Amino acid sequence: MSFIGLIGRELRLSARHGADTLAALLFFVLAASLFPFAVGPAPETLARIASGVIWVCALLAALLPLDRLFGGDFEDGSLDQLLLSGMPPAMLALAKAVAHWLVTGLPLLLAAAPVAVMLRLPMENIPILIAGLLPGSMVLSLLGTLGAAIVLGARRGGVLLPLLVLPLAAPVLIFGVGAADAAMTGLTPRPHLLLLAAMLAGALPLAPIAAGAALRAASE
Repeated sequence: MSFIGLIGRELRLSARHGADTLAALLFFVLAASLFPFAVGPAPETLARIASGVIWVCALLAALLPLDRLFGGDFEDGSLDQLLLSGMPPAMLALAKAVAHWLVTGLPLLLAAAPVAVMLRLPMENIPILIAGLLPGSMVLSLLGTLGAAIVLGARRGGVLLPLLVLPLAAPVLIFGVGAADAAMTGLTPRPHLLLLAAMLAGALPLAPIAAGAALRAASE
């Protein structure tokens, strides 16, 4: 099976389980909607915390479908067939990460702008928020794929997965929020965005290789 064909397979499987994608998107919107009730409706307060709220909610929402990323294939034996098809395990993991971003990361990215407006983030700062979320969400998908591969087959893997991914994702969260906050205070967000791009450049080759090794170990 080719790399593109595997991505298409993952997208078709995700379409059959559309409730998972919808659940992640609804969680993102509803969780962000609760903050005005908790901190009050003052526009200045909401604008100050908007970028942090969006990033944290996006991170948590991206974690929701990860336990199914390899779980179904592992249980029905499809993972063994994919590994025996001749495709390198790293390419298999990369295809899973791409599919996860297309199904989960991209919808969250599109929903971020309306949520930012709801949280009173200034309109001129929304492009900076999206510019940070674009590489940041890709890194989160790569890290989530790595975490899902590592806990594959483990007892209580669904509990271990967030504990493994969240510390790895902390730098992404820090620099993503830092870019939006810098724009709000009149500073340049360029250093933060460049660091996010550097993280993506590092995670793109390394995370699939590590995830592929974990998949190979889980199948043996």
